[in-house]
Amino acid sequence: MAKGEGAESGSAAGLLPTGILQAGERPVQVKKEPKKKKQLSICNKLCYAVGGAPYQVTGCALGFFLQIYLLDVAQVDPFSASIILFVGRAWDAITDPLVGFCISKSPWTRLGRLMPWITFSTPLAIIAYFLIWFVPDFHQGQTLWYLLFYCLFETLVTCFHVPYSALTMFISTEQSERDSATAYRMTVEVLGTVLGTAIQGQIVGQADSPCIPDANASTVNRTQSSTSIKETQNAYLLAAGVIASIYVICAVILILGVREQRESYETQQTKQMPFFRGLRLVMSHGPYIKLIAGFLFTSLAFMLVEGNFALFCTYTLGFRNEFQNLLLAIMFSATVTIPIWQWFLTRFGKKTAVYIGISSAVPFLILVALMESNLIVTYVVAVAAGISVAAAFLLPWSMLPDVIDDFHLKQPHIHGTEPIFFSFYVFFTKFASGVSLGISTLSLEPAALQAVPH
Repeated sequence: MAKGEGAESGSAAGLLPTGILQAGERPVQVKKEPKKKKQLSICNKLCYAVGGAPYQVTGCALGFFLQIYLLDVAQVDPFSASIILFVGRAWDAITDPLVGFCISKSPWTRLGRLMPWITFSTPLAIIAYFLIWFVPDFHQGQTLWYLLFYCLFETLVTCFHVPYSALTMFISTEQSERDSATAYRMTVEVLGTVLGTAIQGQIVGQADSPCIPDANASTVNRTQSSTSIKETQNAYLLAAGVIASIYVICAVILILGVREQRESYETQQTKQMPFFRGLRLVMSHGPYIKLIAGFLFTSLAFMLVEGNFALFCTYTLGFRNEFQNLLLAIMFSATVTIPIWQWFLTRFGKKTAVYIGISSAVPFLILVALMESNLIVTYVVAVAAGISVAAAFLLPWSMLPDVIDDFHLKQPHIHGTEPIFFSFYVFFTKFASGVSLGISTLSLEPAALQAVPH
């Protein structure tokens, strides 16, 4: 990634020696300059990369399993489930610019400017996450329960993820070091999705498939059905506990192993730039708008597939006991192909990688939708989808630092806009994906009505 991004971003670091030589004063400084540049150790890069796992582990578990959990385990009606998912995703999108605004107003502390957000949001986030997977005894207020803790968790995980994403620009002043750290981060994040899929899928898959009890069923059948649902509820709680533990461990490693570069803040203007002026400058930056527009619909498509994949495998294809293994096939394929895409983008460029990587899964998705249920074909489609997932993971986040560097080259006196770039980049994709997922879940209401015996 260092070669690919360095070649396309036009980093200002390559212009530094020329400027110094033109100044004609104390040429000895040119020799001393490289010694002052602090390179990140592999340990620092790994500690930084591990910080990306909590967002991916929890997001993957919620994205793949929350919908089917609400419908089959919590037994929330499809309309209420669509409200929970839509409002939760929409609120998640709104919190990104809000948190970005608050971060831009945060002062420098002993822990830094971004680290306090990560530190204090972690314990509250794991509590809210655990309560999402808890089925309360009362049925009347279940929708409010899940809506409250889903929105609360999304707020707290945003307080973790937005400063963590912006931390990319402050772990080093060198473009090549940031590029290398981003490569480590993307690899760990894909591994995080594999881990989240494996933990949630395998633990839940060990429990008996829940069956919604029928009012006309015998007492024995209703008792067996209730026992099955209770076992599945406990399995979801166990998976939530394991994932919450991983969240805490990764956050501790990030906090202890990464230090913010204060030099980036000392170069800022004495008077802090107003937030809305910075927002106006960011939104008028052409490459940033093109990047958002280019990946907006890609994110919509992948989130839509992610949210409905469990239901599609369970009820359409009839692979109730296989869908967690299909998820692992997708994520394993994505993990293996990330280095290949890294080589591809350095060899042929990022735009070519985007065109080929994102579109490669389309024929296979059409194939699995039109053909009859076939497990082998479904696994082939899963592997092909993983190849596109790898491209979708790697390319947007490798392009965004290039866009920010281009902005700083054109606006050299404007500083402190990094949280705005990252928060609004996530905002547009999250809000649109929430709308599509809510509509998708709402469309299940007519199917549920047709399935009810008259």
